[in-house]
Parts: sequence; structure tokens; C-alpha cells
Amino acid sequence: MNDPAQRAALEARNAALRTQVDSMLANLERQTSALRDAQAEAVSKTGSATSQDGLVQVVVNAAGIVTDVKFAPAAFERSTPDKLAQSVVRVVQAAAADARRQADAAMAPFQQNVPDLPDLFPGAPSLKDLVPTPPAVPVAPPKRPDDDEPRDSLMDRNDW
Repeated sequence: MNDPAQRAALEARNAALRTQVDSMLANLERQTSALRDAQAEAVSKTGSATSQDGLVQVVVNAAGIVTDVKFAPAAFERSTPDKLAQSVVRVVQAAAADARRQADAAMAPFQQNVPDLPDLFPGAPSLKDLVPTPPAVPVAPPKRPDDDEPRDSLMDRNDW
């Protein structure tokens, strides 16, 4: 490798590679910073919902944890405890879904067009298989019957 032409070509390739690596590192730093900002935005989201009748309002944080519940002044006059409880469950679930949608929207730019590990390294396990998907927000439980006593119970209303 004493040939000056070969040496100059090798140095030029090395310089080009260094420039390419420097560019990739700078891009990685920008993306990492943007990802941190998006994560901070996602965890700061809150979700809110109001019942159809306007008697119940709920606010949850990004994790879906209830942070505020408000009842309209007429809530206890216009509703029964059972209906109010069912309304609270539905509104909490709607607020949690709202928070999840907002957090997902904040992270969406980073989840699009991201290659999976097997795309980069054939035979590697998929990262999608390693990270569990968050559970779906459950739907409101089925309405309980007005009479929750078992049949043939002493309290069975049919026998009164």
C-alpha cells in the first residue's frame, strides 16, 4: 500500500465514511430529542368525558387514572345510585379512551415507517412481539337486572 494513488483513494473513502457516520449521529441525536419531547407530551395528556345526560364529568391522566370527578348538582335528584354508578363507569372508560387517543397521536410520528428488527437483521425476533400491546379500554359492564336475587331465593319478588 505504498502507492500514493491507492492511499489517497483510501483516505477519501474514510473521509466520506466519517462524514456519513457524523451525519447519522447528528440525525440520531435530533430524533432522540424529538422522541423525548413526544414522550413528555404523551404522558402529559389528559382525557375527559361527560355523560350523555350531563350529570357526570370525569378527567383522567395519560395512564387512565381518574384525577377528577364532578357531579352536576341535580345528579342525585335526577338519577338513581345504580344508574349514576353505571354512568360513572361509562364516563371513566370514555375519558381513558380519550387520553389513550391523545397519547397515541403524540407518538404516531415515531411509529410510522419505523423498520422492525428483522428488516435490519434477518432472522432477528420482531420487536413488535416483544412489546405487549396495551389492553383495550373495556366497554361498560352489562346492565344488571333490577332484581339481583337468585331464583328460588327467599327474597325472590315473584313469591311476594
